[in-house]
Formats: sequence, C-alpha cells, structure tokens
Amino acid sequence: MYGWRGYSVDPHAVHAANKITLFAESCGDTVGTMSLCLDNDEIGLPADENFRDKLDELRAARRRLCEPSRLAIEHGVSKRVFASMIHISYIYAHNIHGYTDYVIEVNPRHVMFYKRMLGFSDFGGMRQCTRVGAPAVLLRLDLAYMGEQIRKFGGMMEQIPSERSFYPYFSRPGTSRASPAA
Repeated sequence: MYGWRGYSVDPHAVHAANKITLFAESCGDTVGTMSLCLDNDEIGLPADENFRDKLDELRAARRRLCEPSRLAIEHGVSKRVFASMIHISYIYAHNIHGYTDYVIEVNPRHVMFYKRMLGFSDFGGMRQCTRVGAPAVLLRLDLAYMGEQIRKFGGMMEQIPSERSFYPYFSRPGTSRASPAA
C-alpha cells in the first residue's frame, strides 16, 4: 500500500532489531499489517530521524516510547481488524513490556482520524518525513489513556452508537486470556 501511494520505503530499515510485525489474515490472505518499534538506547525509533528533539523531551521525562508504523489495512476489511491489531500492539507494548506512550508520524491528511478514533494529540508539528518523502505530523498517545478507553468501551461494538472511537471494537478486557496448559 505504501508503494501504491508513491512513498519510497526501504525494506531493509535499521529498526528490525527492536521491531515486531503483526499481520491479520482472512481466508489465507493477508488483509492487514503493522509494525511496532520499541525504543531503546542503541537503535531508537524511526521517528528519531525527523523528530528526535521532541522524542528526547519525552525520554527526559522518563516516558518509555514505542512507535506503531507501516499500518496498512485492505479496503473493505472490518473495523475489528484495525482495532484488534492496535489492541494486540497495546498489550505487547504496555502490559508486557511497560511502555508508556505511542508516538506516530502520520501524513497530515490522517491526523484527524488518529485523534478522533484513538485519542492521539499533536506533539511535534509538521515536518518532512525523509523516509517516505512526504510531510508528516508527530502525534502522541499516553497508553494509560488507551487502557482506560479499552476498559470503558472494549467489546461494546455497536452497543454505544454515540461513541465514535475505535475502542468499542477492541476486545473486552479479560476475554482474550490464553487457555491454561494441560
């Protein structure tokens, strides 16, 4: 999808050592992918390339940063696919590894979507993203806030028509536990 949009993307990016990639399948076809980069002293995050000064402010405040990136969902795929991928990345980053904040670089035309649907806020203004050759805005989301929204709305789907975020499409807390080993 990134190539289709005309963005240049290096498939051999330096951030492989601190990254997991999630994908969603339907009937054997991949319908969604996203990467989650975890900040560390050696590698940092992809957003450091364009917003290091802003990320260093958060690091100085002892925030633990991670960066969802390269999110691509096929058109026509259920909202639950997007919500599930974000929810799994939240569990991995926050609940398992103790990260405190998502930071994302997004094209300016996607800013309102991330603010409205997940609660991101502006954090770094607009700059040129050197990795894809397009403008980018840095957004931030406190993962404690995300946890509150998941506990409040998770699993509610269409039961709350006034709620416009993606949080009702997240799993209800406590429903995705692994079965005990036999």
